[in-house]
Parts: sequence; C-alpha cells; structure tokens
Amino acid sequence: MPTCPECDAMIDIDDNELEEGQTIECPECGSELEVVGTDPVELDILSQGEEDEDEKEEKDVDADNEEDS
Repeated sequence: MPTCPECDAMIDIDDNELEEGQTIECPECGSELEVVGTDPVELDILSQGEEDEDEKEEKDVDADNEEDS
C-alpha cells in the first residue's frame, strides 16, 4: 500500500487501477500527489494541503500590496 511522501499516511487505493501521471489527494494532509511509478507504486508531491495554499495566497497578497506602494 503506498504512503504519502508528505505525512507518511497509508493511502488506501487499488494499485491495479493507477496510471502514471494520475493525481490523487492524501486523505490525511490534503496534499495533491502524482503517481510517478506503478510497479511499485510511487507518489510525488504536486502541492501541499489547504494550510499551505492559504499561506501562499497571503504571500501573493503581501507581494501585491508592496507593488502598490
């Protein structure tokens, strides 16, 4: 059973139905994961969970505010 490279949670998916390039979401941390290998299943992080997305949006807003100054 594959594990999330971000939080090490076991991901309950049918290994036989996965294809390289497919994306799935970790049910524990919310990270978006890409299937980079199928035999054995290997996952790589595309993006991290909601917390990190919120932080990114805050940085974008801060950058926009600095440009307006």
